[in-house]
This record gives sequence, structure tokens and C-alpha cells, in this order.
Amino acid sequence: MDKSKRTFFEYKRSFRKRLPPIQSGDRIDYKNMSLISRFISEQGKILSRRVNRLTLKQQRLITIAIKQARILSLLPFLNNEKQFERTESTTRTPSFRARKR
Repeated sequence: MDKSKRTFFEYKRSFRKRLPPIQSGDRIDYKNMSLISRFISEQGKILSRRVNRLTLKQQRLITIAIKQARILSLLPFLNNEKQFERTESTTRTPSFRARKR
């Protein structure tokens, strides 16, 4: 069959319907760490709604739960391990300068 003769339906490909990330029985709560950790990046940032495939209401509830968990120290604000390391270039040593008059 020629490309110009193909119908619209022949171009359609089958795809698997994705399951929603939050089931109907899941409670969105700051104590539910297994649920909250799915919506945080490796750096500790909240992932966007498009990436999570959440509804607007679910994204708001997830954001509030993550912020509450951060305040209660259940989650870190930053997940950057290099944050507290100091290299030699950043350490200061006292230096004495000769003052010109």
C-alpha cells in the first residue's frame, strides 16, 4: 500500500495506559514517607506536576505534605552531601600585611 493511500487508523499505535501514581486508598500525609519520597528528586526538590502525572489538587496536597515533613525534620531541605565539606581553597588563614604609610 502506498503512503498516500494509508488511512488515519493505520497510523495509530497501541499504547499501555499508565496507572495513576496515587491510588484511591492512599492518604496524602506528611507521615506517609514512602508516598512522599516518590515525588522528590535526588537533590531534594519537589518534582513538577507534569513529571508526576498528578492532578492539580493532588500536587497541592503533596507539596503541603512535603513542606510539613521538612519542617518536622522528617525530610531534609537539601539532599546535597557536599554542603558541609570545606576544601582547602575556602579555608582562611590569618595573614599579616605590612601597612604602608
